[in-house]
Amino acid sequence: MTTEIGKLGVWTPLDANTPEESVEFAQQLEAWGYSALWIPEAVGIDPFCTLAYLAARTEKIVLATGIANIYARDPMTLKAIHKTMATLAPGRFVLGIGVSHSHLVEGVRGHEYKKPVPAMRETLDAMEKALFMARGPVEEAPIVLAALRPLMLKLAATRTRGAHPYFVTPEHTKRARERMGPDAWLCPEQKVLLETDAEKAREVGRAAMKIYLRAPNYQNNLRDLGFDDSDWEGARASDRLVDAIVAWGDAAALRERIAAHHDAGATHVCIQPLRADGGVGADLAALEALAPAAEVSD
Repeated sequence: MTTEIGKLGVWTPLDANTPEESVEFAQQLEAWGYSALWIPEAVGIDPFCTLAYLAARTEKIVLATGIANIYARDPMTLKAIHKTMATLAPGRFVLGIGVSHSHLVEGVRGHEYKKPVPAMRETLDAMEKALFMARGPVEEAPIVLAALRPLMLKLAATRTRGAHPYFVTPEHTKRARERMGPDAWLCPEQKVLLETDAEKAREVGRAAMKIYLRAPNYQNNLRDLGFDDSDWEGARASDRLVDAIVAWGDAAALRERIAAHHDAGATHVCIQPLRADGGVGADLAALEALAPAAEVSD
């Protein structure tokens, strides 16, 4: 029953889908051989209700939050969700949690945004101590942390199963593996775009990146990787930053970027398939082209 995260998963919002469309999507990912489906939490659907619904209608795909916000529920509730989902989907659930961003926590949710590492440590401590007076799961579900920089990566490696870095490069994966040691899970997200025209690809990539380039957490991490403010002036990504964050090109080029993360030490890579027309939702053509099952059959 131990959770096997596998090597290649999919990260995508499901907010625009009907429940039936989300089920069809998850079942198709299973058929294509993807090992996990990661969904975010922001200002839309509840990720846990959604994943529980999908768990009852799929067979083997691992279902993960990427990432659930620790400010959205108290530690006792989070512990109850963690144990309940582990019971409902044994061996198939990963609890990914993170501190989010100050503008979302304070400006949208109306909470006080605390220093990230102490806030996460406090949440993990409180979860451990929280009451849970129900029949628990046979086996606990893994927890991973949204982690980018050294202190949060260290916390992820020492207190949880590992880290789920978002908006990162293979170089970040290499550094994260060095900081976390050999045993922790390292599950980076990678944006992929099945588009060979450089101008079109970068236009789509910039649009997808814009919202993240306003967040100080991501800016600070990009500075650590050698980028500077000129790479996101006016929240417009430079060519070199687009090319670093978004893997674009034909299927071979996308596979090469995925392999670069694995070679750098990733346990699992979750791809976010951007649509070449810039539309909402995952690009099914890209997912089919990159499907693990297709590689096996080849």
